[in-house]
Amino acid sequence: MSFRDALLKGLAPDGGLYMPASIPLLDKEEIQSIFFKDYQETAFTILNKFLVDEIEESVLRNICRDAYNFSVPVEKVLNRNFILRLDQGPTASFKDFAAQVMSRLMNYYASQGNNHLTILTATSGDTGSAIASAFHGLENIDVIILFPFSEVTEIQRKQMTTLGKNIRVIAVDGKFDDCQRLAKQAFNDTSLSRQQLSSANSINIGRLLPQSVYYFYSWSRLATNPDEKIIFSVPSGNYGNLMGGIIAREMGLPVKKFIISTNSNDEVPRYLKTGVYKTISPSVNCISSAMNVGHPSNFARIIALYGGIMDENGIIIREPDLDKLRMDFYGVTVSDEDTRETILKSYRRYRLLLEPHGAVAWSGLESYRDAFKTDEQLAISLETAHPAKFNDELGHILGFSAEMTDSLMNVIDKTEDFIKIENSYPKLKDLILQH
Repeated sequence: MSFRDALLKGLAPDGGLYMPASIPLLDKEEIQSIFFKDYQETAFTILNKFLVDEIEESVLRNICRDAYNFSVPVEKVLNRNFILRLDQGPTASFKDFAAQVMSRLMNYYASQGNNHLTILTATSGDTGSAIASAFHGLENIDVIILFPFSEVTEIQRKQMTTLGKNIRVIAVDGKFDDCQRLAKQAFNDTSLSRQQLSSANSINIGRLLPQSVYYFYSWSRLATNPDEKIIFSVPSGNYGNLMGGIIAREMGLPVKKFIISTNSNDEVPRYLKTGVYKTISPSVNCISSAMNVGHPSNFARIIALYGGIMDENGIIIREPDLDKLRMDFYGVTVSDEDTRETILKSYRRYRLLLEPHGAVAWSGLESYRDAFKTDEQLAISLETAHPAKFNDELGHILGFSAEMTDSLMNVIDKTEDFIKIENSYPKLKDLILQH
């Protein structure tokens, strides 16, 4: 299957997830060239390795230039430990890095074939706002977003529910896993085939390829030579962010270790310790809400890369190379109490302002550093949302609020428009047909 078809379909007919038949490897010269490139050019270099036979270079270069018009700060904390702030995009979330490119690619392909698509996506917070912003106003694409009613912040909700036009938002009386299950049911419902449904979740391979770029870019800003290894601490919920990093590693990025930093939805760290994978149902509601996932879809991709097979229900049909998994990944579970303590301690000690997801990642890096004494090892902790998105929580912990970005300020007083439904597939199907 072509990348175009995988992108537009989102989910395979058998419920499986698409992956490249092979992952292209950058040679030493290509890796070294990234040291001298800005983010837009780095994005083109990485994506073109996958799409060179699928899309004209001039078109892809323009898409990258148009999508990435914001900064990507790498902030030193101590020694060779850094924070990568992925919160400067239009919705102040790391999801912007994928959504901005994905929407342009989808619109390009849809307009070429005079097709009309309906994007159906589930969100635990930032995905919905990033997708809503990126796809807003596109003539060839409608968007339906499902979110768990009681598990997103007010500002995350308003970023989705105040846009209108081609964006329809549905609050589900349930968990993120319920939203994801409903979406997958719709994709597998042959009676909806005329609707040309596609996904913008990280189940879509079009989400993962752009997310591999910031791993290369951040490393290139800090490494002293093209062979220097790096550790990344990745806050992990549905594991799309981590999967982007793994793709970068497979392309030649010299990664020493990925720290899988989770909240109390720690099914993967427990699997690494025990060798037994057990989903968490219902998922645990934590303050790092975008990570409240009891069965991450992308873990099936990771299992597959290590020689195993996992079905969509989380059943491991063939065991992967667990020893290799344990060598490449280090799992850390961070409770809400520890998350709050990390936010407070980091600000007092370093004047480092973190939101809950970034705090989980930083706590994971600290745990690894304490266990293995790696103070001089180059390491980056990913901060995936702007602290102002969680000002209620920060106010309780620190006694003050983070300064709002313009994009966040703009939605505060806008009127919301969304529908609330029970956790029922027939209800969702009716709305899809109406929409």
